[in-house]
Amino acid sequence: MGSKTKGCCGWLIVALVLALVATAAVVAIMKRKPGGGGGGRSRPPKPLPVPGPPGDVDSKYGDALGVALQFFQVQKAGKLVDNQIPWRGDSALTDGKEAKLDLSKGLYDAGDHMKFTFPMAFTATVLAWSVLEYGDQMTAAKQLDPALDALRWVTDFLIAAHPSDNVFYIQVGDPDLDHDCWQRPETMTEKRPLTQINPKNPGSDIAAEAAAALAAASMVFKSSDTTYSDSLLQHAQKLFTFADTYKGIASDTYPKLQKYYNSTGYVDELLWAASWLYHATGDQTYLSYVTVQNGKDYADWGRPTWFSWDDKLPGTQILLSRVNFFGSKEISNAENSGLKMYRDTAEAVICGLLPDSPSATGSRTSGGLVWISGWNSLQHGINAAFLAVVYSDYMLTSQTAAVECSGKYFSPTDIRNFAISQANYVLGDNTMKLSYLVGYGSNYPQQVHHRGASIPADAKTGCKGFEYLHSSSPNPNVAMGAVVGGPFQNDTFVDLRDNAVQTESSTYNSGTFVGLLAGLVTTSSVAKTFT
Repeated sequence: MGSKTKGCCGWLIVALVLALVATAAVVAIMKRKPGGGGGGRSRPPKPLPVPGPPGDVDSKYGDALGVALQFFQVQKAGKLVDNQIPWRGDSALTDGKEAKLDLSKGLYDAGDHMKFTFPMAFTATVLAWSVLEYGDQMTAAKQLDPALDALRWVTDFLIAAHPSDNVFYIQVGDPDLDHDCWQRPETMTEKRPLTQINPKNPGSDIAAEAAAALAAASMVFKSSDTTYSDSLLQHAQKLFTFADTYKGIASDTYPKLQKYYNSTGYVDELLWAASWLYHATGDQTYLSYVTVQNGKDYADWGRPTWFSWDDKLPGTQILLSRVNFFGSKEISNAENSGLKMYRDTAEAVICGLLPDSPSATGSRTSGGLVWISGWNSLQHGINAAFLAVVYSDYMLTSQTAAVECSGKYFSPTDIRNFAISQANYVLGDNTMKLSYLVGYGSNYPQQVHHRGASIPADAKTGCKGFEYLHSSSPNPNVAMGAVVGGPFQNDTFVDLRDNAVQTESSTYNSGTFVGLLAGLVTTSSVAKTFT
């Protein structure tokens, strides 16, 4: 499950996987690899013209976007509405009952039936961000409605999980019980206990991520459903205050979480949430929070890192660069100074991604994929590419000619080309000639590590349907839109259901991949303000 510890996978195949990963790491170390980008001029180029409204849709990315969005339908819990996945049905209808709450909605995390609020909220944040930046492109590709539907399914859950100001439910289900079963979600029988954070049991990281998601979503729904938008924003503000007042890491409060989503801190989520709240409200208090009050202590300026469900700093840096690009008369000199530090760090992130940059990361496959971790290896390349395409569009819209990377200059086109290279790799432009987006193209993984996809819809398995986990046959049901874990560092992939390291999919991969594809569907300028 992403970067989580592999607590649920005790199968012998993991030993083989880890051995192959070690071999791959030796084989694929390099200084310079393919992977898009180009450029590297010794002088800054002239600014490019600002694109107009969305033009013709690139059918490759438009088709892929339509496939990718279907995974949210595959992962839905609760009573399904207009269900388009023939092998899925209602499930988890009594989730939350022990607390007299309706927590039936939300998304299952990956190939299991857990509802982990932390990565689910992150999925909602990046999905909302994608709509805010690229809603017009989604509309041009006729994919906006599925994106809004998926987003609201999660935000409905997040609101329901926040029954009072300082109480928030961060998990539905017991991962040990859940992973001890291999069954369809529609026939689950094991207990699904609830886990909450509160003043005595804090979890600032998860509460702040939820605040970010709800703040971003409030802007998405502002024009179509004002009442719902207002409710989202109110919950976002209360969750942020809760996270900032009662500080702590949820996986410290509940050590069992460390086996699955072990957060490395909460200050990045506090900055991330405050940044989204500033965009949603225009309240300078939030801008001051991320710049003057806490920038030096929390932001780790000047040190680029990798955007993920755990580390929100790169996303925050890109998002606050938007403010620096497009400006506001109400911003003080001190706040502008902080914003410049965020933008400088964002450019360090971008410089690290471009293959021809002097500061380019050497952690890539020979096929050009940014490769940081063997578990869910696609996530970092996808996430980095999403940030890159967003930043390149900020540059285009503001007519910023180039970023400077240690004396070399790279245009928005160079940055976009890097993003294209990562998207194309996922869609089949790789050594295996394999689409890692399930359902896209003619050659994609057949044994996705996914309970519902692996079991025939009419099978009566009870809890112990492990014969379907270990079966050598293709999945009887296609997990449309799943982005699987991905290749080893030597660009190889073992399509075995037991090989969860490579074949398990996750909703948070899909969130950023949808944003990346939406950004590539067609070229256009971005709005200078979200509201």
